[in-house]
Amino acid sequence: MKTEPGLRERKKQQTRRRIADTAIGLFAERGFDHVPVAEIARRAEVSEATVFNYFPAKEDLVYDGMVAFEASLLDAVREREPGVSVFDAFRDFLVRPRGALADRDPAAMGRVATAARITAGSGALRARERQNFDEFTAELAELVADEAGARPDDLEAWVVANALMGVNRAMKESVHRAALAGRGGKRVADRVLADAHRALDVLERGLGAQLGTPGPRQS
Repeated sequence: MKTEPGLRERKKQQTRRRIADTAIGLFAERGFDHVPVAEIARRAEVSEATVFNYFPAKEDLVYDGMVAFEASLLDAVREREPGVSVFDAFRDFLVRPRGALADRDPAAMGRVATAARITAGSGALRARERQNFDEFTAELAELVADEAGARPDDLEAWVVANALMGVNRAMKESVHRAALAGRGGKRVADRVLADAHRALDVLERGLGAQLGTPGPRQS
């Protein structure tokens, strides 16, 4: 049974949200690379040390939600029920409507668009995004290898993990494009989720079926 957070925890959540909202507002105005953490702290009425207590790196002010999602995705795979494959656990979690794909708040896609513009304007953020995906893909590859009884650095496990995480990344990019174009709502959510299902179907059948039978190799 869920219990309501205590007063101390609610205050911590409010402080965390105020810092993040202040940072995103400043990043949207001037760009991620041009806003120092000291200014974020001053505007949010906290110390610079407090900002770093909640967000260990400046990039975490933008990517905190992404990291939480990826961590939950891996947890769903790691903690899957006996008899459930890595693929099925990954699929079940990934195509479950959540966030902007489930939020009926019209402002939700506006927030996604803001984050997409901030990221596009910063090389540091784009590098951090690649790093995040690389790290989570490596962890997924280990889970795939473990299920197959292979070594952690098994090539097939890496291929499978990269393909699965590729669907995840493609969904994110699709949502960002829709948000930047001012589109949202049920139609966008249904399309993105349907596209994800089709992509995962391709992986489940095997790429050979999608690409066709190769012709004879040239010697």
